Amino acid sequence: MNNFYVLHDSQNLYFRNPFGAVKTGSNINLALEAEGCDEAVIEIIRFDGSRESIPMERHPKDGTWNVFLFKGTIKICDTPGIINYYFTLRRGWQTIFYGDNWECLGGSGQIYYENPKWYQITVFKDFKVPKWYKEGIIYQIFVDRFYNGNENGEISNAKSNCFIYGKWYDNPMYIKDETGKVIRWDFFGGNLKGVLKKLSYIKSLGITTIYMNPIFEAASSHKYDVGNYKKIDPMFGDEELFKNLCKEAEKLGMKVILDGVFSHTGADSLYFNRYGNYDSLGAFQSKDSPYYSWYRFKNYPYDYEAWWGFENQPNVDELNPSYIEYIINGQDSVVEKWMKLGASGWRLDVADELPDEFICELKKKIKEVNKESVLIGEVWEDASNKVSYGKRRKYFLGEELDSVTGYPFRDIILSFLIGYLDSHGVRRRFMSLYENYPKENFYSSMNVLGTHDTERILTALSGNGKGEENSRVLLKLAVAFQMTFPGVPLIYYGDEAGVMGGRDPENRKTYPWGKEDKDILSWYRKLTHIRDHHQVFKRGDFRFFETHEDVLCFKRKDGDSKAIVIINRNTEASIKVEFGEVYGKYRNLFKDEGVYYSPNGVMRVHLKPMEVKALINI
Repeated sequence: MNNFYVLHDSQNLYFRNPFGAVKTGSNINLALEAEGCDEAVIEIIRFDGSRESIPMERHPKDGTWNVFLFKGTIKICDTPGIINYYFTLRRGWQTIFYGDNWECLGGSGQIYYENPKWYQITVFKDFKVPKWYKEGIIYQIFVDRFYNGNENGEISNAKSNCFIYGKWYDNPMYIKDETGKVIRWDFFGGNLKGVLKKLSYIKSLGITTIYMNPIFEAASSHKYDVGNYKKIDPMFGDEELFKNLCKEAEKLGMKVILDGVFSHTGADSLYFNRYGNYDSLGAFQSKDSPYYSWYRFKNYPYDYEAWWGFENQPNVDELNPSYIEYIINGQDSVVEKWMKLGASGWRLDVADELPDEFICELKKKIKEVNKESVLIGEVWEDASNKVSYGKRRKYFLGEELDSVTGYPFRDIILSFLIGYLDSHGVRRRFMSLYENYPKENFYSSMNVLGTHDTERILTALSGNGKGEENSRVLLKLAVAFQMTFPGVPLIYYGDEAGVMGGRDPENRKTYPWGKEDKDILSWYRKLTHIRDHHQVFKRGDFRFFETHEDVLCFKRKDGDSKAIVIINRNTEASIKVEFGEVYGKYRNLFKDEGVYYSPNGVMRVHLKPMEVKALINI
């Protein structure tokens, strides 16, 4: 695009200091090197849309005759938000621009002659995420499919017109009419008593946090069509059982997080009561209903706003005062009730559809009830700059979410292992998130490989001709990366046992008790044990090393403790790599193969096909 030199690298402290997201009231020093340029200006776009131009000081660059170093400072105000910037340069008679690269991933940018891409600075209010969450491991449970804890295996309180599977190991399916509407909900019979009975197993995986998909009364097996926010579904149990579950989990060093579905309710609910199954005056039945103002009717009563058009899930007005009182601020609010019974936090379903004001109120409330509680949001993209419904969200500005569902993490590591992305692309994408997220949020990101909304990880890795056996080894590489990289690893129930399945409902199969893949299960336990016994993987700083396109290599450092993780995705070729600025002696945590030295600070490592090594300093 040009034949002269210009450089700004937002991820290099020489060019931008401090790195990444900054606290309110900070100063940010920017630098730019440019060949033959007479002037440079920092163009700032603040979160309120206002603009500012800051002239930069020009200095000769040592050892050159025509390259200049330009310096300038951005002063950050006390209001959190996103600041964007780019540079305008004058070179003789020509005006050019320098901005972020075309992928907007931060780091080294590029020259533009018009419409430059903007760099991002996230400005946040200082906050801390509770250590128990940030340094833990999550186990996600879809309750109906996990374990039936009844002594005789009978189904508790089966619903009318439901479908009960004949065997625990049957494949799940939906029973729909000709329009695609589900007409009979299906159940396997998993319940809270089953979770309680399997706490020792869950703990054996190194788990510190149990996150359960919705457990409140609802018509479906997935419970995202809430019928009563203040009642455990009778098929799952009751309040006393939930309270006991939280108590027993706490004895084993585990917290419980609940799934909050607050953007909509069920049509078959105490509040809407479309089918008259509740002893209440629902919004569908009368405009005099105490819940009528919660909903958005277009043509009463049959035409109403619903989540993604599903008529069984009518949307609510989350900012309706009566709704906020019921969910958040009332004396016996939904949030307070379940936290006082033992819940330590919430995962917010479809956070993009919840107003920032609602999330902020909820965050305030849970911190009042328990200052060590956490709030997680379901967000599928970079949460720092997410725009939903035409509005820039404020998730990571210090007053809302502690963590988000890390689907970018899943996408990046899957793309690498399948072959869509090389190690350079992996580094750039993770560094972009690291640059954009406040550090507390980055280290608290829920790093998922699979959830109830994605293909099973083993199935996803089986595509593109990788073969079943190779996919099992690639899964081990994915888990090794997940357990050693910054963030909070999440294990979706059954992934550790080798369960396969496509999207819903296949990804919601039952846990295969007695039929687990012992090899995969053993690997999960080995990796969680390594993470648990080496603090460097929980909280250490990190940096990537550039090596071979098929090899991921990164370093973690926490005080005197250092670790290096090297992963070869190539299914056929052995690869030798070397990387610098590594000193001392290291041993491989996966096998005894002697000591690794780094003479003159250069480490040399040989990797077999699909091999991972985790080296720890000794």
